[in-house]
Amino acid sequence: MMLNKRRIFLQHFLSYAILLLVGVAVLIPVLWMLSTSLKNDMEIFTIPPRWIPIDGTFIAYQRIWTDYPFARYFFNSFIVVSVSTLISLAFSCLAGYGASRFHFRGKGMFLTFLLITQMFPSIMLLIPFYKIIQTLGLINTHAALIMTYISFTIPFCSWMMMGYFQSIPKDLDEAAAIDGSSRFRIFYQIVLPLALPGVAATAIYSFITGWNEYMFALVLTQSETMKTVPVGIGQLIGQYKVMWNDMMAASLVAIIPLTIIFLFFQRFLISSLTAGAVKS
Repeated sequence: MMLNKRRIFLQHFLSYAILLLVGVAVLIPVLWMLSTSLKNDMEIFTIPPRWIPIDGTFIAYQRIWTDYPFARYFFNSFIVVSVSTLISLAFSCLAGYGASRFHFRGKGMFLTFLLITQMFPSIMLLIPFYKIIQTLGLINTHAALIMTYISFTIPFCSWMMMGYFQSIPKDLDEAAAIDGSSRFRIFYQIVLPLALPGVAATAIYSFITGWNEYMFALVLTQSETMKTVPVGIGQLIGQYKVMWNDMMAASLVAIIPLTIIFLFFQRFLISSLTAGAVKS
């Protein structure tokens, strides 16, 4: 009995020790960003660097809003990413539900095509996307970024949603159909609410993908009024010096929307809404 207790204690101790080490490894870069953002322009170049600033200041956080058009960058990113996430969710939910419930000719090829689209590096698609957007006359517009982002996220999001829909018993569809529900009503009122954990995971993936995207936003936007947050942060690298405190402050502020989105959808991710839906 004592040996079992010691073994359990040792297992718990090792588990928490590993989690603590991983947590520290994850937090160190964030803490260093916070420390750098609170330093003044002279202290960021001090050798050896200091973890705790001697004269902490919030001047970097003030400058990103007064000296740079970061408010506009945030507005552009929020509009583009929000719209592209909503469109991706709508199409991926419908595609995932159809692929999980129906058998049709070419279904295997369709799913394989969705998977193959994720195999190409994004840099390889840059010139074709630019030529298409240029032909449509959408260079330097929100629509150009929205079209680009949904083309990246819909294939993978469709695969994600198909997996979640396949975990929901088809008996629910059949029972609702017997009661006279239409196919769309079954999807919207019965199956989709049960797949909220999958919708939340898909929304988080789509939002993070669009929010962090840099290369296409840099190429497809030209004016300062159309650039997004990643492009704006990249522009803080000057020709002769880098304002590390401004860059770290902007990066920390850019994390806030992602944190809010994750906290908002967290309760859906940890819930199991299908528990007890169908008796076996």
